[in-house]
Amino acid sequence: MKRKIIHVDMDAFFASVEQHDNPEYKGKPVIVGGLSGRGVVSTCSYEARKYGIHSAMPMYMARKLCPHGIFLSVRRKRYEEVSAQIFDILYSITPLVEPVSIDEAYLDVTDIDKNPEIIALEIKKKVKETTGLTISAGVSYNKFLAKLASDWNKPDGFMVITEDMIPDILKPLPVSKVYGIGQKSEERLKSMGINTIGDLLKLSQENLVEIFGKVGVEIYLRIRGIDERPVETMREIKSIGKEKTLEKDTKDKKLLLHYAKLFSDIISEELFRAGLYARTVTVKMKTSDFAIHTKSKTLNKYIRLSEDIYNVAYEIIENIKLDQYIRLIGLSVSNLSAVKYEQLSFLDKSVVKSIKAENIAREINKKIGQEIVKKASELLNNKTKQWRD
Repeated sequence: MKRKIIHVDMDAFFASVEQHDNPEYKGKPVIVGGLSGRGVVSTCSYEARKYGIHSAMPMYMARKLCPHGIFLSVRRKRYEEVSAQIFDILYSITPLVEPVSIDEAYLDVTDIDKNPEIIALEIKKKVKETTGLTISAGVSYNKFLAKLASDWNKPDGFMVITEDMIPDILKPLPVSKVYGIGQKSEERLKSMGINTIGDLLKLSQENLVEIFGKVGVEIYLRIRGIDERPVETMREIKSIGKEKTLEKDTKDKKLLLHYAKLFSDIISEELFRAGLYARTVTVKMKTSDFAIHTKSKTLNKYIRLSEDIYNVAYEIIENIKLDQYIRLIGLSVSNLSAVKYEQLSFLDKSVVKSIKAENIAREINKKIGQEIVKKASELLNNKTKQWRD
């Protein structure tokens, strides 16, 4: 039996919330992100995208492209509040929901005796009525095609991709639309004269394996409408990071710290969107002789604010003696958790349970609307920090 998969994605989520809460911003270029000189764009309205602004762009560049734009700082609590309303709608339909980020999810409605197109349209209607915002929805028989469909007619899009449309509907699309093909792979394919999915379809499975390795098999199947990935209600992300090969090898710590700040902003945003916290920060450097060196620091608490991540990265970089020139700088976080609690010893398992119970109680009370389930008492912070190379 063919599966029935729906992919939903809010339209320019942060910026749309700001335009909804501030009607005077509607129809104007709204840019949300870090407003400091080294801040980056979290998201921007469709009006701002006309000027070439996009997510993860340095804020100073966005200001140059659109000096008359409305620049706003991130209101995390407000976005989380709206996101919770949206996911309440999704979970009211099925428990088989895979959150991809704070504003994006897959639903498996195979076992629901109802046309998936009707379900998707009902989601769009309920989200609009509840939040005043638009959400794009795509319907198909697997995750790859459902996501393609939701992105087809943004904003406020709706698209259904059926089996009989494959592969013709995919042929004109750029290779970047294929899940598993990143920017570097796209550039490599373009250098080979491969620009569209239609071009990819001309290659054999063996050709794709030569280009992509094992992932080539998945790409070969995917562009032919085959994607067996299940909708996972629990997604495990092991680490989140960003790195850059420098235009010129350097020993300038100020330059390395500049990129560490940019990466911290981006990583913080990704943690926030995924609803995660991190406890380990790792700085990666590749020297001019291509040797890779990493230095990590594990904290006794979970963090996700850009400033907190950068402070750890700053400490690591400042304590590194640069004997060789650096050609690549990277920053990542790991030891991830959806729960923000202090590191405890193996003797404190009962305390860990108490923290989890407190988190559950908070969620129950939030849904009920009053504090019927009591919270556990607050724990004292353990100030001990640990280093891990």
